[in-house]
Amino acid sequence: MNPRKKRCTVKGNAVDPAKAPHHAPTTEKLADGQNADHYVLCPEDRAKGYVEPFRINYIHEACGAVTAMPRACAETYAVQPEYYGSTFCCHCHDYFPVGEGGQFIWNDGSRQKVGTRRAA
Repeated sequence: MNPRKKRCTVKGNAVDPAKAPHHAPTTEKLADGQNADHYVLCPEDRAKGYVEPFRINYIHEACGAVTAMPRACAETYAVQPEYYGSTFCCHCHDYFPVGEGGQFIWNDGSRQKVGTRRAA
């Protein structure tokens, strides 16, 4: 993560990096198995502009399900595509890798892997 960018959570809580070694800010889970809160870039960093398009929906290539993420997570991906190492599948009820070797593509017809940047 870019050290100049601050983390907070979807619920709006500030994050102390020294106290946040985990992949999620809480161990609390929702009924579907998803983490109850997620790290995101803080609003001021998300407002500086996107390097990728803003997209909310993605497809899990393993099962074909489409999942929608919270706006703050989608904005974080648009600002810093490599921010996350995994994302949730609403059908499989678990987290799986993103990036070049990941299991998700954006649901926009581009076939671009979630967590990557478009080729220049």
